[in-house]
Amino acid sequence: MQQDRHAARNILRMIDGEKTQKFWYFDKGSMATIGRNKAVADLKFIHLSGVAAWLAWLFVHVIFLVGFRNRLAVLFQWAWAYFSFNKGARLITRNFQAEQRPPT
Repeated sequence: MQQDRHAARNILRMIDGEKTQKFWYFDKGSMATIGRNKAVADLKFIHLSGVAAWLAWLFVHVIFLVGFRNRLAVLFQWAWAYFSFNKGARLITRNFQAEQRPPT
């Protein structure tokens, strides 16, 4: 998200005949979900785990969606999946059990 804004600004600067600016990445931290109601968040100012990190992950991902309708749709879909225990799409492209493996 930082790089796309920077690239857009540099394109506008090039159109105006100005010199481009160097990109500097600002690390905001890391977040990951690791299961139902389980997540980890390693932010610059705080470290979270469990339900608190899971809610923070949910909030951050929803807030960065474009448009109120998209946010509402995603929240509804996630709530439905959460309360219905729906695991969503699970794609299997090959049958790994039937694969012949060389002897070890």
